[in-house]
Amino acid sequence: DVQLVESGGGSVQVGGSLRLSCATAGFAYGGTFCLGWFRQAPGKGREGVASISRDGTKTYADSVKGRFTISQDTAKNTVYLQMNTLKPEDTDMYYCAAIAPTRPGWTECPLQQAAYNTWGQGTQVTVS
Repeated sequence: DVQLVESGGGSVQVGGSLRLSCATAGFAYGGTFCLGWFRQAPGKGREGVASISRDGTKTYADSVKGRFTISQDTAKNTVYLQMNTLKPEDTDMYYCAAIAPTRPGWTECPLQQAAYNTWGQGTQVTVS
């Protein structure tokens, strides 16, 4: 079974930075896959933030473009989300998600929650 474990959340001042990590276990990096970061506020739906494919194609939500960067280190089986210039509206629980293999025809990894079938437990980010 694939397991995802997020870390790196915390409290930060407006304009600050955080780097989230998602350690993956049991994940087949040799095949096609998508890894994504999502966030969710209490009582709201889960919003896609960024995603990355096996070949490194990255997709970002408009709300984080230019501020957040997703990356992966396959040697460490880890995907990262570098978050800069943080705003109060970035306060949320952040989740790592995965799907492997990907669906036929995908040219980039989607930011829709329903596309992913494996989720981590989440890490809280608070910006104030």
